[in-house]
Amino acid sequence: MSIIEKAMEKLGGAEKADTPELIEDDAATTPAPAPSPHREREAHSRTLSEHYAQPAAEAPGFNDTRDPDARIQIDALYAHGILDPTADPKDNYMAEEFRRIKRPVLAHVMGETASQVEHPNLVMVTSSMAGEGKTFTAINLAMSIAMEMDKTVLLVDADIGKPEVTSRLGVSARQGLTDVLLGECRVQDALLRTNVPSLSLLPAGKRHTHSTELLGSSNMRRLADELSLRYPDRIIIFDSPPLMLTSEARVLAGLMGQVLVVVEESKTPQRIVTEALGMLDDSEIVGLVLNKSHRTFGGDYYGYGYGYGQ
Repeated sequence: MSIIEKAMEKLGGAEKADTPELIEDDAATTPAPAPSPHREREAHSRTLSEHYAQPAAEAPGFNDTRDPDARIQIDALYAHGILDPTADPKDNYMAEEFRRIKRPVLAHVMGETASQVEHPNLVMVTSSMAGEGKTFTAINLAMSIAMEMDKTVLLVDADIGKPEVTSRLGVSARQGLTDVLLGECRVQDALLRTNVPSLSLLPAGKRHTHSTELLGSSNMRRLADELSLRYPDRIIIFDSPPLMLTSEARVLAGLMGQVLVVVEESKTPQRIVTEALGMLDDSEIVGLVLNKSHRTFGGDYYGYGYGYGQ
């Protein structure tokens, strides 16, 4: 069975509905009371404020930064719905959902399937169309993995045409991925070590008219080799462009150990998801993430489900 057939089986492939149906964990479909947004915001702000108010060297679990521009801003985290890296995941429903999403990701990095791919620790997060939540998912997945005891994370903004990672985190960047691929700086000079434990960033860098060619270049392959092999215990997450809008995501996918495709519930037609999945190779490990689900929490809160095919 091909990756498309398996993925569509998890989408409820026999029916041609306008909205995809992804398989979710039983726990993800169990109704739960919606948390008070005011109470959650106050708790979130208080936790982060108390934590970041301390000098970086003294704050428990935080590292001093190599560059003051790499300090992730408190307000930026909450404004964009990003996980609080200092909070107990048991006290945060979204943190718990991302814990369940990252488990199969980490299992593929470290399990039997790792020997079947060239770069098992490279993970691409994409979507069919724009606006489905891929950047939101990539950042929160990176935050969640950074909470692991024995993992470090590098989050790469590979959406060169529409980079959003650094702006959502409130981080300034002068150079990044494109500058490295053009040979204008070394990768170690473009990396930003943030004040979140175990989390580094590689910004998108300057815009370039031939971004697809850059991502498909021998320099990109060498960079993928370096990122994957230099730190085998590091998970490298690429926030890529949508599959249906540019050819860049399809080029990047060939270098990845696994691909996560984000699908917005009740919006993305199943035929679009099918077409997007058809752009990926059958040998690639593909995960499906259901985003903006209202089944569990109601209101405007996010819920997640996932299905995996190989």
